[in-house]
Amino acid sequence: QLRTHTVEKKTHMVVHQDGMIVTKTVREGQAEPRCWSFSYDLSELQGLMPEGATILLLRLLAFRWSVPVGLSFPAIDSEGHLCLSVY
Repeated sequence: QLRTHTVEKKTHMVVHQDGMIVTKTVREGQAEPRCWSFSYDLSELQGLMPEGATILLLRLLAFRWSVPVGLSFPAIDSEGHLCLSVY
């Protein structure tokens, strides 16, 4: 039997004049929350595909039954790092 183990994850994104600051907060059970931040220049974020938009895009591609060749977007992974999302 497994014990209940709660994990709370939050991502806070703030866009400012020069770029974006992403702050990740993780709290496991009753432990103190761990927090870390990343900052990105606006030039790195051009074409950024946030998580919610990715879900909508996947539904559209599934509906159309096709994926354009070479379709890729900058995205932020589950750890808050900038990565490339390739379809």
